[in-house]
Amino acid sequence: MKILFRLSVIAVLLSAAGCKHSPKPQPFSQKDISHILGQMTELMVHDVTNPPLAARFFSYACLAGYEILSENDNRFKSMHRVLNDYPDLRKPDSISGYSYQLAALLAMMRTAGKMEPSGNLFGQYERRFLDSCRGAGYSDEVIESSQKYALAISKRILAYAKADGYNKISNLPRYTPEDKEGCWYPTPPAYMAAVEPWFKTVRPFTLDSSSQFKPVPPIPFSRDKQSAFYKLMMQNYNDTLPQEHRIIAAFWDCNPFAVQDNGHLWIGLKKISPGAHWLGITGIACELAGKSFEQSMMIYTLVAIGLMDSFICCWDEKYRSNRVRPETAIRKYIDQKWSPLLQTPPFPEYLSGHSCISSTSAAILTWYFGDHFQYTDSVEVQYGLPPRHFESFQQAALEAGISRFYGGIHFMDAIENGRLQGLQVGEHLLKKVHISKDK
Repeated sequence: MKILFRLSVIAVLLSAAGCKHSPKPQPFSQKDISHILGQMTELMVHDVTNPPLAARFFSYACLAGYEILSENDNRFKSMHRVLNDYPDLRKPDSISGYSYQLAALLAMMRTAGKMEPSGNLFGQYERRFLDSCRGAGYSDEVIESSQKYALAISKRILAYAKADGYNKISNLPRYTPEDKEGCWYPTPPAYMAAVEPWFKTVRPFTLDSSSQFKPVPPIPFSRDKQSAFYKLMMQNYNDTLPQEHRIIAAFWDCNPFAVQDNGHLWIGLKKISPGAHWLGITGIACELAGKSFEQSMMIYTLVAIGLMDSFICCWDEKYRSNRVRPETAIRKYIDQKWSPLLQTPPFPEYLSGHSCISSTSAAILTWYFGDHFQYTDSVEVQYGLPPRHFESFQQAALEAGISRFYGGIHFMDAIENGRLQGLQVGEHLLKKVHISKDK
């Protein structure tokens, strides 16, 4: 009996020792969300994804993660009855034994993998990610249950995305630029076709329509040297571009369509989209403020859907006013040798997209972090741009807007009115989300 008792004690001690040394899974953090969005960004750079479409990819991927969060943490409410046509999603009762944080991250990956052209590469990323989860102590059973949960929610989010009308754009008439004074026309060196002329037809998330925040019309085109439009052109033409202005223009360039003419060869320059830049800023803010995984997922999601709605509003106006770019107008009416500092993007000039989406993002981030949240923006260090410090998100948004004037690709009224529209979109989103959640 004594021998059996001793053996039992030894067995218990060995079991306890084994438990002591078994790795206990650590909760995920905002960095894990950031890594997935970073992987999405890399694929978009590879695919040369245009800015509005990039916002669409980001928004649905974030929504997939947020949906799982809202189903498992009662501090965060579902987007049902908050976003337009958002379905009442429910976790399948048959799924249990999962990690909701892990499932949320996997749902983001699955959604991005199905939507992005090179999304199949997410399979490799997911496998490496799950290997690291196993190394961190997540059991195969928990991983398998989390995968099932993620797949179920991702399928529903993808169905919601499919119903937004983007897949119908290819059936709409091909856009043909108007070759007349004052209208946008493709610019050198690549003379690319117009980007997303029908993006206004895509279902927005919080807006009543794409024209809900329709801006005042742009200053009318005129060749008269005494006209307001001619004065706009001269503002761009006379800008002396001191070094600081050049640095600001380069910092906020974010032009996925940039190409370099090397004699007989065009070389694509690797650059992220404006939305990717602002989601990167979101990650920096969440880390500095010590936001939890759950808080970060919510903030990322609201910034992403804000980007989408802001692009829809902006693109609605771009193809309504269809205004000429400074490069085209100045070369024709002032100096045929003039060139902007930055490469002109392939779509009409009014409004400034950077001004719109930057102001929307700044409005959302200011709501969660305050008016005077200081941070250093290092988002594009990997693309060769040095960090830049900001005293607030609104300071950054203003700088992003004026960078388009310094870069020579926008007139000043497009920047000023773009900012106003962007703020309206951001404030509307915050009001709708928080009023709905308080009910």
